[in-house]
Amino acid sequence: MTDTSKLIAGRTGQWEVVLGLEVHAQVASNAKLFSGAAVGFGAGPNQQVSLVDAAMPGMLPVINKHCVEQAVKTGLGLKAQINLKSHFDRKNYFYPDLPQGYQISQFKDPIVGEGEVIVEHDDGTTFRVGIERLHLEQDAGKSLHDQDPNATYVDLNRAGTALMEIVSRPHMRSSAEAAAYVKKLRTILVYLGTCDGDMEKGNLRADVNVSVCRVGSYEKFRETGDFSHLGTRCEIKNVNSYRFIQQAIEYEARRQIEILEEGGKIDQETRLFDPNKGETRSMRSKEEAHDYRYFPDPDLLPLELDPAWVKAIEASLPELPDAKKARLQSQYGLSAYDAGVLITEQARADYFEEAAKGRDAKLTANWVTNELAAKLTAGGLAIEDSPLKPDAIAELVALIEEDVISSKIAKDVFERMWAGEGRPREIVEKQGLQQVSDTGALEKIIEELIAANPGQAASVKEKPQAIGWFVGQVMKATGGKANPGAVNGLLKAKLGIE
Repeated sequence: MTDTSKLIAGRTGQWEVVLGLEVHAQVASNAKLFSGAAVGFGAGPNQQVSLVDAAMPGMLPVINKHCVEQAVKTGLGLKAQINLKSHFDRKNYFYPDLPQGYQISQFKDPIVGEGEVIVEHDDGTTFRVGIERLHLEQDAGKSLHDQDPNATYVDLNRAGTALMEIVSRPHMRSSAEAAAYVKKLRTILVYLGTCDGDMEKGNLRADVNVSVCRVGSYEKFRETGDFSHLGTRCEIKNVNSYRFIQQAIEYEARRQIEILEEGGKIDQETRLFDPNKGETRSMRSKEEAHDYRYFPDPDLLPLELDPAWVKAIEASLPELPDAKKARLQSQYGLSAYDAGVLITEQARADYFEEAAKGRDAKLTANWVTNELAAKLTAGGLAIEDSPLKPDAIAELVALIEEDVISSKIAKDVFERMWAGEGRPREIVEKQGLQQVSDTGALEKIIEELIAANPGQAASVKEKPQAIGWFVGQVMKATGGKANPGAVNGLLKAKLGIE
């Protein structure tokens, strides 16, 4: 059945969008894929370039074992087939920032085969995105067009940096699904430690393949695997934020629909997304595989992996997001939503678990994902750099559990903690913020209120919700420190409400 929520209305009827992504993830490694040159952000132009990266005559590539291990680890994290024998190929094209005149990549025999990623919708339901392959390749350098009005400069610091290209099946059907897929993929890579996921620095970026077709055609493609049921695709290169991925897809799908409805045809091409204008523009006609004249790299032997080595890598895998989410739900009784928010960042889940030791897990999760997260976001801080450590949140939660303070007072205490005024208990004692649970003192206030407001007291019996006025008055009289539970119980008893 076609999901009608994913249809796009055109002048001549409804259309479906079909999306496949090629995500380029920079391998977390200190050295490049085929040379010993350093990898890192922030170095001056051409300061991290070896003779191999610069393609000097007679230089030979040597494979970096750590990068191979990172690719295998990623494949295992994607529940994918690890190919024990793979080949490196030369992908030939000519561009100023590609000094060799070819890129060492993998074509027919990649290191990782088919896998899958389970992705969550906002409403908690999930969908599956098939992974077609993951291959290792070297990055190109960077052309700088804004340094001189009459010249282009080339920085080869990135040249030779190891990339994992993760190619999905065309299983995404909306811009929201594509963004959710990249988000989930990024989370998995960061958990594995195989890519830092920094999209701002270009360490994770996506080429987005967009096509449109008439309603029902996609279902025929899924039944038969025949791509002729789908429209001609255009590839949008190097999109490096979730928002830009969504904007690029929405613009491109509309552009294609308008062309088709005017009786035109879609040219298979590579396009760029301009975030300032919110539109895609043509970059070049899309090359086919034969245009690159792939052939096995004669300087590199086939890559053969020892099955025992792959097994050892598998045994060393950390707890991955899906497994962690299921455990947080079962171990702490959290909802799927709360567990899902916590596991989006490994450090956030670790922080929560540290803070929740012996405490109310739901309450702890609320403080970590709401107040603390808001403060960190506003301050541009990662949770690892939080000035409030997990034991401080645990102490705050303990004060609420022990009825020393109410949830409302806790927010004031939290603000003071964030401002550096000390530990939660210390702040409560210093500021006299303890909750008033002394029934004798509360009874006296309530009796005086009822005596002074007989009309209000009488109306509560007919309209029980009017008790809220009395609760507010008690809170006012105690400076917001009265225990709400005790106040409600005493008021009901004094006013004769069941």
